[in-house]
Amino acid sequence: MCFPLEIKPGAGLSPLLFGATMNDAEKFFGKTQEAQLIDDIEEFPTTVWHYWTMGFTLFFDEQNSRLFYSVEIDNFDTVLWNQKIFDFKEKQIIELFKSKGITLYETERQDWGENRLSFDQANIDFYFEKNKLISINYGRLTNNSPILILPN
Repeated sequence: MCFPLEIKPGAGLSPLLFGATMNDAEKFFGKTQEAQLIDDIEEFPTTVWHYWTMGFTLFFDEQNSRLFYSVEIDNFDTVLWNQKIFDFKEKQIIELFKSKGITLYETERQDWGENRLSFDQANIDFYFEKNKLISINYGRLTNNSPILILPN
């Protein structure tokens, strides 16, 4: 991979846009290091592609032609709106989203000890452990989500 990972809320990861095929993902990122089928959630079976050394995981919807719909990132070089996001603290992320017009958020302490910061309007969650950002999960906007237009 010869480009930095770039979070594009509601749109995709780097050049891979939500709704892309598995072939598209392989073109951009190469062969997955590990693939698995998660089918224990009857209503929503998912194929998961792990790119361990690159620090992200892609999720493909089994009921919708295996199209890309979500990603989890723990690559500390990832950028969001030209900012190296893993360097940010929770308050800085809240301010960054406010600067983009996304002001509603919620926080919750998870049972396993992490703190979650969520922006439902952008369908993105940030997970912190001991006040350090450790992972980001986000996905395509759902029918219930507002249309999100973000400046470059």
